[in-house]
Amino acid sequence: MSGGAVWDVALRKQLRHGASRFTLDLQFRCDAQRVVLYGPSGSGKTQTLRMIGGIVTPDDGRVCVAGRVLFDRAAGVSLSPQARRLAFVFQDYALFPHLTVRQNIAFGLRRGWRNPTRAASDPAAERWIEQFQLQGVAGHYPHQISGGQRQRTALARALVNQPTALLLDEPFAALDKGLRQRLREELLELQVSLQLPLLLITHDDDDVRSLAQQVVQIEEGRAGSTA
Repeated sequence: MSGGAVWDVALRKQLRHGASRFTLDLQFRCDAQRVVLYGPSGSGKTQTLRMIGGIVTPDDGRVCVAGRVLFDRAAGVSLSPQARRLAFVFQDYALFPHLTVRQNIAFGLRRGWRNPTRAASDPAAERWIEQFQLQGVAGHYPHQISGGQRQRTALARALVNQPTALLLDEPFAALDKGLRQRLREELLELQVSLQLPLLLITHDDDDVRSLAQQVVQIEEGRAGSTA
């Protein structure tokens, strides 16, 4: 167990790209619900998030979130991404272009590869459509809606399965400045309402000021000071 810490993370991974090598070796432990991993591009932030989510397997270390051991190399524990029950929102939102807003949100509720039909309606999906005020565009496709609506759709799809924590990869990077601040406020309100642990990566100072209860600075694959 993590001894009560919300986030208890220690990761080591040797990454190779052609002839170059990059060693990610970091750890942080904190009780804050909203943690921001902050650092320049190429510092290892996204790889850290992917290892916590189970998309990439570390060479060594452990991952404990809200008291649950998700990965522990020494103990032989390595839960699948699905078993970790962590919601992941990618920078480009990764919405299915051939599915409507409603179908995208409902997709996470289904097993297997069959897409929800356009006529399908699920109470859990409808709850989040209403929560994010997407009723007017629920039948639209991603290319037909605004950047803010795409982000809300991605958040709704991530939350529909009642995850134990939310991981976000630079969620405001593709939005204009005014919209970013409004959506930061919405995300903060949502996190406080749900009391859902949140880990966000960014190199934007405004994200840090608006959302961080604790900041972990990452540079060249290593965690520096926390604040």
